[in-house]
Amino acid sequence: MFLRGHHLLCVQGFRGMGYSDEFVTNMTEIVNDIRNDELDFSVKVLAGFDNACIACPHQGERICEANEGSQKHVLSMDKKVINHLNLMEGKNYQKSELISLVATKVEPDDLDYLCKGCSWLQYGVCKEGIKEMKEKYQHLEKKPAFL
Repeated sequence: MFLRGHHLLCVQGFRGMGYSDEFVTNMTEIVNDIRNDELDFSVKVLAGFDNACIACPHQGERICEANEGSQKHVLSMDKKVINHLNLMEGKNYQKSELISLVATKVEPDDLDYLCKGCSWLQYGVCKEGIKEMKEKYQHLEKKPAFL
């Protein structure tokens, strides 16, 4: 699977809304795989088109064409998330490792910076999704007693 940096966060907040029926169907499949604790697989982290973009009506040949500044904006979000999680663009990670990183390194209010300008942020579902994820994986933040 290929996921752009900011989609590592989007998959936690996704609630079935999207740009088109095709996008929603595709994103639902991706989200179901990401949220399935019984599945672990390799994910290549990108700053650019990924598996979610395939069904997006705004995907141009080489850039996001949602509006004039959208390509620059989505790349900025990708890079902010990649840097925040200390990931390397273009590298493969196990899904479980990425889930752990998001759960331990991203707070709901971090989205105000990481996702600044995103049209979905105003709905609150992204922060809600990160909060729910952190609650589900809170055991990851606990350090062993011997440390």
